[in-house]
Amino acid sequence: MTEFLTLLIGTTKGAFLITSQDGRKSWTVKGPLCDGWPINHVVGDPKTGVLWAAGGGDWHGAGVWRSDDGGDNWTLSKLSNGQLDEWAANDPEMAEMFGWEPVDAPFTGDITTFWSLHHAHGTLYAGAKPAALFASSDGGQNWTRVDGLTNHPSHDSWNPGAAGLVLHTIVSDPENANKLWVGISAAGVFATEDGGTSWDRRNRLSNTDACQHHPHPAAPRDGETGHCVHNMVRADGSDLLYQQNHHGTWRSPDGGRTWHDITAGLPSTFGFPIAVHPSASDTIWVVPLNSDSDGRYPPGASAAIWKSTDGGETWADMRKGLPAKDCFFTVLRQAMATDIANPVGVYFGTNTGSVFASSDEGSNWSEVASHLPTILSVEVIEGVL
Repeated sequence: MTEFLTLLIGTTKGAFLITSQDGRKSWTVKGPLCDGWPINHVVGDPKTGVLWAAGGGDWHGAGVWRSDDGGDNWTLSKLSNGQLDEWAANDPEMAEMFGWEPVDAPFTGDITTFWSLHHAHGTLYAGAKPAALFASSDGGQNWTRVDGLTNHPSHDSWNPGAAGLVLHTIVSDPENANKLWVGISAAGVFATEDGGTSWDRRNRLSNTDACQHHPHPAAPRDGETGHCVHNMVRADGSDLLYQQNHHGTWRSPDGGRTWHDITAGLPSTFGFPIAVHPSASDTIWVVPLNSDSDGRYPPGASAAIWKSTDGGETWADMRKGLPAKDCFFTVLRQAMATDIANPVGVYFGTNTGSVFASSDEGSNWSEVASHLPTILSVEVIEGVL
């Protein structure tokens, strides 16, 4: 078992680090970090201990923060300016009050915030709003836009979801630097096998699925799963993908070329995050919520994580230690993760500021942090930072 483990938490009021130094028995909270920016996603490199946090918004602009010392100090790579910059540039007193210094942000006017980060094969990727993919080969100091995705023939037809047109999920192949998948709400799944030069749109239903019409605009139709993908993960050592979208949970055995509906057995068709076991590719966890129009909280106001050990053919609810009644929280798309310990730990954060942890693959849960700001993302990094 790993003695040292840190949960990387993105919130509406900065990043937080929740650390265990005794094998997941006790936890300490550090934060808020990144000057209190809204932080949509925090990731780390377990080999070096470097941390990155992405976020921003209309006020701050868009940027990626980096820490080389376990989160004690952070530097900002700013990619677009926000309203603060515009106001401060025209108001010396305001500029002095905020300690503002002018920055030549290279993508001002093109993006408003970053939603996702992913580090693979020496490259740091960032997903933006409006949907675009950026890459950095120097650890986040300098960035280029991946124009192959931006120039996809379907680009003009991409429609925003409720949170806008966001690129929120980035998945890579550890064995092949040229393979990458992204999830965009609401445009669907896209994949490249040539390092980002060209991209395939991969939303097609499996031939085994009979697509029945449903009036909801995000429901499957026309031979596709629907374009409002919420989250996506890749199983270890294969092109097996899982996605949670606006209208179901799906499995693809072929890198997203076809998708099979595995929602049957779950209490609802709606939810945000999905997590996969780091070494058992048929074990997955989801957080079903009632529909988008009914409040987006656990069905029956009783919290449960649902687990499958057979790739979504059957499901079981895991409730022990979670709020059994009067529970109205939401778990957002990037707010669930696993570690690589034995047994595997599973973690999720809520929009009410709680972090729950299970050290036995979901059988038992405990609240390891509470009263944080709205939690937007949860990731795990092992080892001493």
